[in-house]
Amino acid sequence: MRYSLLDLAPVPEGFTAADALRNTGDLARHAEAWGYHRYWLAEHHNMPGIASAATAVLVGHVAGLTQRMRVGAGGIMLPNHAPLAVAEAFGTLATLYPGRIDLGLGRAPGGDGAVMRALGVLPERGEQFHVEVAELRELLGPQVAGRAVRALPGEGTAVPLWILGSSLHGAQVAAMLGLPYAFASHFAPQMLEQAFEVYRRYFRPSEALERPHAMMAINVFAAETEAEARRLRTTMQQAFYRLRTGMPGKLPAPVDDLSAVVPAGAMPALDAALQVSAVGDPAQVAAQLRDLIARYQPDEVILTGQIWDHGARLRSFEIAAGAMAGLGQGAALETQTG
Repeated sequence: MRYSLLDLAPVPEGFTAADALRNTGDLARHAEAWGYHRYWLAEHHNMPGIASAATAVLVGHVAGLTQRMRVGAGGIMLPNHAPLAVAEAFGTLATLYPGRIDLGLGRAPGGDGAVMRALGVLPERGEQFHVEVAELRELLGPQVAGRAVRALPGEGTAVPLWILGSSLHGAQVAAMLGLPYAFASHFAPQMLEQAFEVYRRYFRPSEALERPHAMMAINVFAAETEAEARRLRTTMQQAFYRLRTGMPGKLPAPVDDLSAVVPAGAMPALDAALQVSAVGDPAQVAAQLRDLIARYQPDEVILTGQIWDHGARLRSFEIAAGAMAGLGQGAALETQTG
């Protein structure tokens, strides 16, 4: 099974956006060497702890630092942009890096009301998501005689489109348009099984895809010991709690005692939101990844994890890559001997 990596270009406390972008480049180079198939970056705005707001720019940067790995957006929030502008940006990327660029699309604003006003986004744009995805696909498709507006570069590049989602809406759009689907189970897992079922049941084959292809996101916090892995995880737990309580900031350092910074009453909701996670030493992470894949039956997985220390983040993704490669070898052996 292919395994990929989702990077939000986190800005840790005590560091700057420049540090975060250097870390992203370093992680991408390592990820390619570790066998990651895709490296995706996500659009967020007005968030001090995330440096991937200009997502297309960062996609180009990462593609330029790597050789083979696919690089893309996971995703671009389409209501924030005119489809033509997205087609031109990703058409340019696909022209520079042919066969390596992905374009994941979401309908969320990627920010609050103030961000939407600053971007000039109309709230009703989200209701036209499926229409605008179809328009974008046409702009990236073959030349059509008489078309008044063309994406140049972009036309004819056929950049692969993915639909992203954390509810049933994205599953329905992906099924209707015959596109691959990625579910944000790393922070909103409650509807994962239902979304996959809806997507697969109603999928319509298209020129882009003959059969459904569903990807799930999994948080990974891996270290040499379970205790260290659980300590690493406290960074994301703190960050998620702060975000949900209206206090977003830079990525906090890990703590020995999470209860000292996150109220006990907040933990059930936090645990529910982050339940699709693999946490522990290499053996534990491999077992947990195997169990998650067996339960949800994705066609592909994308791994993520907000970790404060860059060296620890590298090691976590290295352990995760080894676990996924091992699972693949085990499945191949079972097939041969079954």
